[in-house]
Amino acid sequence: MAKTAVRGAEESKANTVPGLDSERLIEIYRLMYLSRRTDDREILLKRQQKIFFQISGAGHEALLTAAGMVLKPGYDWFFPYYRDRALCLALGVTVEEMFLQAVGAAADPASGGRQMPSHWSNPKLNIVSQSSATASQILHAVGCAEAGRYFSHHPEAAKKHDGDYRAYKNIVFHGDEVVYTSLGEGSTSQGEFWEALNTASNLKLPVLFVVEDNEYAISTPVEVNTPGGNISKLVAGFPNFYFAEVDGTDPVESYRAFEEAVAHCRVGLGPSFVHGHVTRPYSHSFSDDDRAYRPKSEMEADSLRDPLQKMQMFLLREGILDADAINSLEKQVDEEVRVAAERALRAPFPDASSIPLHVYSENYDPTRADLQTKPAQTPDTQERTMADLINACLKDEMRRDPRIVVFGEDVADCSREGYLREGAVKGKGGVFKLTAGLQSEFGADRAFNSPLAEANIVGRAVGQAVRGLKPVVEIQFFDYFWPAMHQMRNELSSMRWRSNGTYSAPAVIRVAIGGYLTGGAIYHSQSGESIFTHTPGVRVVFPSNALDANGLLRTAIRCDDPVLFLEHKRLYRETFGRAAYPGPEYMIPFGKAKTVREGKDLTIVTYGAVVPRALQAAQKAHREHGIETEILDLRTLNPYDWEAIATSIKKTSRVIVAYEDMLSWGYGAEIAARIADELFEDLDAPVKRVAAMDTFVAYQPVLEDVILPQPEHIYQAIAKLMKY
Repeated sequence: MAKTAVRGAEESKANTVPGLDSERLIEIYRLMYLSRRTDDREILLKRQQKIFFQISGAGHEALLTAAGMVLKPGYDWFFPYYRDRALCLALGVTVEEMFLQAVGAAADPASGGRQMPSHWSNPKLNIVSQSSATASQILHAVGCAEAGRYFSHHPEAAKKHDGDYRAYKNIVFHGDEVVYTSLGEGSTSQGEFWEALNTASNLKLPVLFVVEDNEYAISTPVEVNTPGGNISKLVAGFPNFYFAEVDGTDPVESYRAFEEAVAHCRVGLGPSFVHGHVTRPYSHSFSDDDRAYRPKSEMEADSLRDPLQKMQMFLLREGILDADAINSLEKQVDEEVRVAAERALRAPFPDASSIPLHVYSENYDPTRADLQTKPAQTPDTQERTMADLINACLKDEMRRDPRIVVFGEDVADCSREGYLREGAVKGKGGVFKLTAGLQSEFGADRAFNSPLAEANIVGRAVGQAVRGLKPVVEIQFFDYFWPAMHQMRNELSSMRWRSNGTYSAPAVIRVAIGGYLTGGAIYHSQSGESIFTHTPGVRVVFPSNALDANGLLRTAIRCDDPVLFLEHKRLYRETFGRAAYPGPEYMIPFGKAKTVREGKDLTIVTYGAVVPRALQAAQKAHREHGIETEILDLRTLNPYDWEAIATSIKKTSRVIVAYEDMLSWGYGAEIAARIADELFEDLDAPVKRVAAMDTFVAYQPVLEDVILPQPEHIYQAIAKLMKY
């Protein structure tokens, strides 16, 4: 059941809060003042054009200092947002470290000059690298909490293992750890916020949600963002939560609420939700001027609730400090801030040579040649489909690696496990049956259904992977990836680079993609791989046959980078490309194309479901015209095998780039452009592209056949190109 606590400022303070003696109360004020003066110094530096961005935590200091005093740095985990300066100071981040980020210094421990200031990150304190996107980190916190619970239940999974991503993750976990995450009241409008509450509630996860309500999302007031103007009233029905709504300008009241909220999480009762009413005495950021939308009267009323003034008066009233002692403390802080800023301003900037570092893992190279193995000879010689060998790979890897968890929409055999135990149902295992049997063999904590929410799937995977699990998640149809695109593009792909290599999220996202389905239509037949190959930090794989799918998926799972694994739906059970089971260690390195047909007259560069269609076209061209066409199957799109492309074109002097996506702005356009740029002198004819029409895929098969590239389209291109 949910537990609700609403605090009143009139209640007794220091005498009723264990652990808040005079020394602690003085430290709270020192941290609050330190946070405010750090903001003020950054604002001055911005006016002097010595830093390039500033966003403050002013008005939030009391709530966040209280949170930092209750939680355990380096023990609990933290997914904060940009107002959380006081929290980070309370946890142990230094003022100098904050200024190093503000100037973009090479020594900035949060990002090495790659992120704006107030984008917190500190591995020693378990503060996970933060992006600018609002509310996206909330799902990461949920995934992190899931991972912590998983390691508590499966401590053997935390062991390091040479030869794959596990060699580079140090796993430390505690049975009573809490995962903190925060956001402003405006960000509660984001879908990820509600998706995170859903999962945390359902799974009773130890996540502490903190809403810092300063009543404005830049210029948009709370009543415009939130129905009724109060988020606590909207979330009160979620089960398993502890709820508290507090005066966030009062550190003692806030401390009391956090004590109870954290205790609720630590004993396993579920998540907590602390809604703190704070102020925003400064504009949203230095780039904003709140006088354009806030009257003077409103700002004057807010100033009466300034947490620093309130805490100062409390210390004086309670006889904890006198005016001279407060002045002395403040002078010490002012000097600390001044010295830290001056030191940061002298710090060297990053060298340009560092830019490519940490886009991908420097520890594990998935393109290295020694990853290539030969298929093992097994008693099972029956030819299997791509679907069969993907399923076999998942089972092999889950047996080998206890960190692997598989989840997504409908991937479980049956969420109501009693039906399976009773034999009342057969079990589903995915709409295409590729995850069939995983839950039955490995249990519901390793193979399970997600809510119907793609951002939830990928966002949780980010948090799990950061923590050391290997989530292998499924997006049921490529056409529905877009709710998760934000998590993939802004979070998963950038985690390693933006944290300067201190955090990583090597998850695998399996996606069913493509057309040629006769009836798939707009929302079940699209391609769009170029959008993902345009995203740094993610490996993109697109096999065309069963054996490649098995070997490449195994490489993807063992890889230390995030991988988007595209599985063409039409190829799942095609006769083309079937193969015998190659054994549990079969691997194929990334970035190594396969020559599926030798030729001397013309090269076709392709991948996915266009491979068998190119083969049909090449066979016809040979049969009718004696043309010998060489076909390269790229197999992986990022990285791709430029050396194989160049070698083939230097031999044939003619090239067609064939792909299923739209002709314009598609993946093949980049390949064609590079060929023209770097191999122009080796060409005897223009570079030719064969691809889909620049439209959506239609439901009626007669239309689909015209829209998507067919063998005849490729054959006609071969014939035309040979006339040059």
